[in-house]
Amino acid sequence: MSVLGSPPPVPGTAQQHAVDSLRRLIVSGALQPGQRVNQEEVAARIGVSVAPVREALRVLEQEGQVTYLPRRGYFVTELRIADLEEIYELRAVLEDRTARRALPLIDDDALARIRAAARDCADAAERADVSAELEANRRFHFAILEAAGEVHAMRLIRLLWDSTEAYRALYYNAPQERVAAIDAHDRILAAIAARDADRLVRELDAHRTRALDVLRGVLGHPG
Repeated sequence: MSVLGSPPPVPGTAQQHAVDSLRRLIVSGALQPGQRVNQEEVAARIGVSVAPVREALRVLEQEGQVTYLPRRGYFVTELRIADLEEIYELRAVLEDRTARRALPLIDDDALARIRAAARDCADAAERADVSAELEANRRFHFAILEAAGEVHAMRLIRLLWDSTEAYRALYYNAPQERVAAIDAHDRILAAIAARDADRLVRELDAHRTRALDVLRGVLGHPG
């Protein structure tokens, strides 16, 4: 059961297909912050009935990606800069703690997954494929953090990532930020190779801080 009591979607079901499709529509900008989600149009677009779309919207509402307004329907969530700052501060606490615990446990297999995700991220950046870069970036960071084996911490980290994924796509639309992200990943990889926990945390913090600074600019709220 999820935190709010609704069962999570079962992989391979129409509901999971609807959840994945709605996430892609939000990340790609096809559904933008503040836009009303037309359930019938989404259902026709992704090839399912309205029922799984409705259930998927409930899942995304729990993650904070959509907001339900009585008698008006579901809307893609618009975050204030204060919301983003709070979420990034919470990520810093959770990810710094988890990264320190993960580093001694990153074995050759985990390191291979991290490096593969970094390569995929760089390849996607070169193609200017924002959706692919977001997916690879997520795999990169989670491959590091998941090495700690802390299920509850990762559940919270995923929730925080999911709630800001549409905003993360905004800074990946800028070519200079795609390059900056690849450079940040290289520095993170170097810290892992050196088995330097303080350095790893510094690089993760710097990576997050740059992303938040860019989002402040995009949203018209310079830091």
